[in-house]
Formats: sequence, structure tokens, C-alpha cells
Amino acid sequence: MPTIEFDHPDRFIAGTVGPPGARTFFLQAVQGRRVISVSLEKEQVAVLAERVNDLLDELSVDEDLPVADEDNDPLTPPIEDEFRVSTLSLAWEPERQVLIIEAHDRQVELEPTGDGEELREVTDPDGQLVRVLLGPAQAREFARRGLASVADGRPACPFCGGPLDSSGHICPRANGYRR
Repeated sequence: MPTIEFDHPDRFIAGTVGPPGARTFFLQAVQGRRVISVSLEKEQVAVLAERVNDLLDELSVDEDLPVADEDNDPLTPPIEDEFRVSTLSLAWEPERQVLIIEAHDRQVELEPTGDGEELREVTDPDGQLVRVLLGPAQAREFARRGLASVADGRPACPFCGGPLDSSGHICPRANGYRR
């Protein structure tokens, strides 16, 4: 399986391309002149960002660390996805105090190792993998930006909570009338 690894990249962000309602979400890692982008679903970005925050809160590893600078710059061109993310994984390496985010292009399965306690990853030899190692401050900034990019979409309907297009939408709470 080809693995593209970034150990403390200069930049690791979740960003979007396109207008609200027709956006494509990307994870992008930049280290020097090397730029890798992978596309994924909005929900994957939201869940990943929330889990990063939950893990860092649970471990309490960044309480005394400086805060990373906010990164609100657009994605770095060229914005061409290497692959579409199928599976994301998240881990903490306590020895190095780094968060590991992996994006796989194929479904990843876990199987027992034999003793019933441990699981091992069963990978597709033709699959691709992007692995990013982040310090706690950089991981926290990634999560902040990821949640912000998800929230920047279409406004919610005040009646049903569904997304409103610029032309409105057919609201189920208004018996199918356009709002």
C-alpha cells in the first residue's frame, strides 16, 4: 500500500472549494513544496474534527502548550485530490506526544489477532494512505478550522433546520410550501 506521510507538516487543514450547497471538502497537507489533497464528505470532516477535540480533551495534553496560529488562508494550489477518502483513523502516540490521522482510499477492516484481545488492520495492497502526525497545538487548530469550514455552509431553515438554498426550499414543516 503506497503511504504518503507527513511528520509535523507546515500546514494541515480541512477546506472547501465551491459555493455553499455545492462544496467539495478536502484535507490538505503541505510540507515545503509538497502538497497533497484528498477529498472527503462534509460529515467526515465534522466527525474527525470533533474526535480530535475529544481525544485532546480526554488526554489533557495541550493545557500548558502554546496555541497554534489561526490558519484561515485558502487551500494551497494545485487542488487536485489524490483520492476520495473512504476511511479515516485517529490515534495518539504517547511517546512522541503526537496525534496520528490516517486517510485511506479503501474500506479498512479490523480482525482479531488470535488471542481475542487485540485487533489488527487488514489493508488492501492496492489502496493508498495519507498519514499525518501533528503536535497537540496543530491538531487543535486543525479541528477548529475543520468545524468552521463545516459551519460555513448554507443557512438553516428556521422551521425544519434543513439547509436553505438561495431560492429557498420546500419545507416539510410548512406542508411542502416553499420557504
